[in-house]
Amino acid sequence: MSTRSKDKCIYFVTGGGTGGHIYPAMAVAAALREQNDTEQIYYVGNPENLEKSIAENAGYTFLDVNVSGMPRKISIKLIKWTFNLFFSSLKSVYYILKYKPQLVFGTGGYVSAPALFAAVFTHTPFVIHDCDVCPGIVSRIFAPYAKSVSLAFEGASKLVKSKNIFCNGNPVRREFLQINKQEARRQLNIDNKFTVVVTGGSQGAKQINSAVVKSLKTLFDKYDIQILHQTGKKNFEDVIKELETEYPEYKDNKNYIVRPYFDDMYIPLLASDAAICRSGSLSLSEICVSGLASILVPYPYAAADHQRKNAKEMEKLGASVYLEDSDCNEENVVRLLGELITNTEKLILLQNNAKKLAKPHATENIIKEIKTALTK
Repeated sequence: MSTRSKDKCIYFVTGGGTGGHIYPAMAVAAALREQNDTEQIYYVGNPENLEKSIAENAGYTFLDVNVSGMPRKISIKLIKWTFNLFFSSLKSVYYILKYKPQLVFGTGGYVSAPALFAAVFTHTPFVIHDCDVCPGIVSRIFAPYAKSVSLAFEGASKLVKSKNIFCNGNPVRREFLQINKQEARRQLNIDNKFTVVVTGGSQGAKQINSAVVKSLKTLFDKYDIQILHQTGKKNFEDVIKELETEYPEYKDNKNYIVRPYFDDMYIPLLASDAAICRSGSLSLSEICVSGLASILVPYPYAAADHQRKNAKEMEKLGASVYLEDSDCNEENVVRLLGELITNTEKLILLQNNAKKLAKPHATENIIKEIKTALTK
């Protein structure tokens, strides 16, 4: 059993599966660690997912729960999933009884479900943050029992039942607030000219990758631009093979940087003027805080179709251009990107509208909610 120093707090932080759940949780964990009254932070997640290496590399003790996304059809897989969720929830109850956290903070998604269930069962206070325009099922189920619910988008409040709802925006890494465009470009050793960042998120996006690769020759022939291309680790070799066929000159073009993954993604984002990317909630928050015009290509198979809803909301607010995944091809990439490059008025309008949606103090405001929850 753990022992706690007087007036010191132990926290559980949970959320995983995708960067959209992990990085907001990590931003809040980092802020909690800086508090004078924090003794220990444990990260609860699936050891098979990205959150394990990220949390451990940041120095947090990782607590395993073997839980996955819920199968959508009645099958043997659904029965197996139900048992895994049950035992993961029991394991989370054990973790709470052993380490005695004073509060659990969860960012929604299936990975956070066992720890949030355990918090309800053990009467441990918890705070939820949901990242999407349409809150996920886990957030909707547990919201009525939470001390407070933080949301990334105003419209999400209509879909959540809670007496304490706050629209804070998504927490982003503090590095986004610490350097400017010139410094980011200096760190990448690139020129001071129109720059586009291309990313399908940490996992990559084949449709975006292929469309951009096929567009490179036309884009570089027509415009004096730079492109920073994150392919995703699992897609990198396929992209290189396609580049050899479609644009073999890429090796000698200093205006094109292609990598499987940028460890410090805030640098290429802050260095850019525009983005072509998926529309996960964290990506949108990072685009907004970076002040980027964006062409959003939602992943069509995202849970509850949340990426399409996110992208439509950004388009409605005049901060992004919407492009359907099935329409993400060479012709449309060249056309839409060309409009941003040549139409300065449109570019600046999208950038300014994105910047207006940024909530750089989201992490700070969530910490305030957590502190308030501890005193109730």
